[in-house]
Amino acid sequence: MGAVAINEKKYARVLARLLPRIITTEEEHERMLSEVEKLMDKGKRRTPEQDAALDLMVRLIQDYDERHYPLPDPSPAEMLIYLLEQRGLKQADLEPVFKSKGYVSDVLNGKRAISKALAKRLAAFFGVPVSLFI
Repeated sequence: MGAVAINEKKYARVLARLLPRIITTEEEHERMLSEVEKLMDKGKRRTPEQDAALDLMVRLIQDYDERHYPLPDPSPAEMLIYLLEQRGLKQADLEPVFKSKGYVSDVLNGKRAISKALAKRLAAFFGVPVSLFI
C-alpha cells in the first residue's frame, strides 16, 4: 500500500488543533490518548491528513508508554479481545468478519492464529492498523 498524498495546509491545520509533541507528563499522555480515541472513532471517515496525525500521535504515545509502562506487546488475540471489550461487542459480532463461528472461538481461545487476510478484514472492521493483528 503506497503512501497517500496529503495536503500540507490541511495537515498543518490538523496539527495546529491536535498539538502533538513529545509526551513528558501524565496529563499530556491522557490528552493525547483522548485525541487518538476521537480520531480512531472516525474510522473510514478520517482524512489522509488525520491519518498522518494519528500515526504520529500513536508513535508519541508508544514512546511514552515504553519509557514509563514497559509491558510485553499483547498478542493479536489479546488485542482482539481488548477491542471487543472496548467497543462493547460480542464474539458473535465477529462472525461476518471471520466467516466462521468456530474460527472466532479458536482465535479468541488462542488455538488458531490470525491470518494476514483475516488481519486485514479485522483492521477494516475496527478501523485500526493491520499491525495490531500480526
